[in-house]
Amino acid sequence: MPTVDSYFVCATPRTGSSLLLGLLASTGVAGRPQAYFREPDEQLWAGRWGLTAAAGYGEFVRAALAAGRTENGVFGAKLMWGTLDHVVGRLGPVHPGLAGQDVRLLERAFGRTRFVYLRRDDVLAQAVSWSRAEQTGAWYVGGSGEIGGAEPSGREPGYDAVEIGALIERIDEHNAAWERWFASCGVRPHRVRYEDLDADPAGVTREILGFLGLDLPPGRAIVAGHRRQADELNAAWIERYRRESARS
Repeated sequence: MPTVDSYFVCATPRTGSSLLLGLLASTGVAGRPQAYFREPDEQLWAGRWGLTAAAGYGEFVRAALAAGRTENGVFGAKLMWGTLDHVVGRLGPVHPGLAGQDVRLLERAFGRTRFVYLRRDDVLAQAVSWSRAEQTGAWYVGGSGEIGGAEPSGREPGYDAVEIGALIERIDEHNAAWERWFASCGVRPHRVRYEDLDADPAGVTREILGFLGLDLPPGRAIVAGHRRQADELNAAWIERYRRESARS
């Protein structure tokens, strides 16, 4: 039997989180992880699950669990830094005796819970990817049942040094916030580098299964459902930003 009921992939945008969720889903034993709790998408998920407007947050969580579990009972989901505050804030009134106790709230709602922390060493490349995705609306290519983020706006991306610089600062702030939260809550996450995920997606996925106490079923292939987006344009923006920063 699994030694975990639920896990959360904790990340910041453009760290390969969608790729990782798809890889984990492909194992058939690590839930069907998605960004179920992203606030702007809640109504879309609720509609998909047939929830009425009167449904409370407890019902929303139960529907997410039903959608995100595999047959072995394991649930997975993604949390960005801002999403974490939203989830524990909404769970507080559902379980008032645990309000303000983040991990205990999550464990009350999701059972035995573990955390995977995904981050990227090359923050500039991450910020460039984020800037481009914000402009084009294309957050991933491929997919495995996500809501939103795969329909390009048609807008041509343009280099914006100010935006890239601001995103670098935001990434650093959010990474620091995750580290503070892990430390304050006594959480020891399984740490994953984007660069390792990019180099060996199947190997990284197997390591996460080990952390969760899960075995890959015999004959089961770990398959990526998303395709790489970075190309020559990303490389050109990175080089330009570095060149301009060196001059200033």
